[in-house]
Order: sequence, then C-alpha cells, then structure tokens
Amino acid sequence: MRQPCDEPCNGTEKARADAERLSSADLPGEWISRYVIPKMDCASEEQMIRLALADLDDVRVLSFDLPGRQLEVVHDGDAGPITTKLQNLGLGASLQATRPADSETIQSLHASAASVAQEAGTLWLLLGINGFMFVVEMIAGLIAQSTGLIADSLDMFADAAVYGLALYAVGRSINMQVRAAHVAGILQLILAIGVLAEVARRFLLGSEPESLMMMAVASAALIANVACLVLISKHREGGAHMKASWIFSANDVVINLGVIVAGALVYWTGSHYPDLVIGTVVGLIVLNGARRILALRG
Repeated sequence: MRQPCDEPCNGTEKARADAERLSSADLPGEWISRYVIPKMDCASEEQMIRLALADLDDVRVLSFDLPGRQLEVVHDGDAGPITTKLQNLGLGASLQATRPADSETIQSLHASAASVAQEAGTLWLLLGINGFMFVVEMIAGLIAQSTGLIADSLDMFADAAVYGLALYAVGRSINMQVRAAHVAGILQLILAIGVLAEVARRFLLGSEPESLMMMAVASAALIANVACLVLISKHREGGAHMKASWIFSANDVVINLGVIVAGALVYWTGSHYPDLVIGTVVGLIVLNGARRILALRG
C-alpha cells in the first residue's frame, strides 16, 4: 500500500498516486453516483468540486462531463455526505441516480486518472502564460487608462489562480486547500471590486483610454490564449480537466475579442463608453468567479 507523502507532492506525483490508489484491490469503490450540476461549465467549478470532496474518505474517483454538466462519483458508503458537499457550493447540484460499481467502469476511470500525470506539464505552462499576461495587461491597462484591459488582466489572474491552486493544493490537508482557495478568492474579489469602482469613477469624471494600446495588448492576450488552446488541443479528448481548460481558454478568446472591438470603437467614436462597458462586463464575470471560490467549505 502506498504511504502518504511526508512532503507536499507535485501534480505529477499526485496523479500517479491517484492512479495507484484507484488500481488497488482494497479500494474498488462500491457505488457510482451521477449528479447533474447546471452551473458547472469550466475549470474553476471543477476545482471547487475537487476541493470540496477532497476530505471525504469514501470518495474514490471523480469523472467530470463539463459539456453535459454532469459528475460521476465512485464511492463507498452512502452518497449523502457527497450530495451535501456539492449542494453547499451553490452550483445547483442534484443527485440523479446511484448504481453498483462495475469493474469495467472502474478501469475506465482509472485510465482517465492516470492520464493526468501526462497533463500536469501542460497545466504548468498554462499557469505561466496566464500569470505573465496578468502582469502585462494590468500594467498596460493602467498606462492606457483602460478598464477593459485591467478587467481582462483579472480574467487572466482568475485562470492562473485556478491552475495554480490545482497544482499547489495536491498532497495537502483539506484545511490548507480551502485556505489557499479563499486567499485566491479574496484577492480576486478585491481586484474585481476595484475595477468596478474604477469604472464608476471614470464614468463620472471621464477618461481618455488609449485605443491603439488597448487593441495591441488585447491582441497579445489573444495570441497567448490561442497558444493555450494549441497546448491543450492534444489533450482535449483526454481527461475532463483538460476539456475544462480548453473551454476556459476558448471563453477567454471571446473576452479578448471583446476588448479589441471595444478599442476599435473607442478609436472610431472617440468615446470612452465602449471601454467602460467591456470593463464592467468582464469585472462582473471575475466577481462572480470570486464569489464561487469563496463559497468553498472544508
């Protein structure tokens, strides 16, 4: 039997440990419970669920279907504690069915867990790209007086926080995991409120966003997110987490295009309102993400 790590495991080691744990005859899992989770559609919700269920000893493996907004949980014992944890997240989770676990399903989920080890390196690259672009867009947004760029940088920060939290929390206690999530959520909340306050200030006092810088930096962010899509594409049909990452980056591309369009409208009309509108929209998206992270409980 594999012993727990004395030191924090990295993402690859944890994935291998999970694969070994799932392959153990002592921990087959007696039941498979299927949940419908209407508000689960990206990597942030997946990580919230993983953190919420991490301290339940009866949970053996999680299988996510983000496009279908469904989750299958292989577990021992009653599904009640799992259902309670999921419902407390506020994502609309409901238990659809519980059936006896069969060996074929267990083997399939085991193979999915083992593939995470190959995907950990890609997650580190995603973290690096999003973290770097957060800094670049934040600085450029302040210089260009663009709430759109500042808000887009926070979306990059939200992505980096999701990937960083996933890689940091493995091998740690549930309290440490939730604490790390709350720190990221609080920082994200403060930044989002700051952006929305800045939008309100510039709406009342006026601003002169630099449209050309807006379009140039947002285009760089677009290239970065397209690069993320390319990195993820070979894993897109693999693990659910990589499918989630692909969806997350695809959504970011749409936001980048929104900032570019706003910059073009600022240039064309000479008005600062397009910048304020996109800044408000992205700020609210990030604010909602922070709310969901802070809803996590141990």
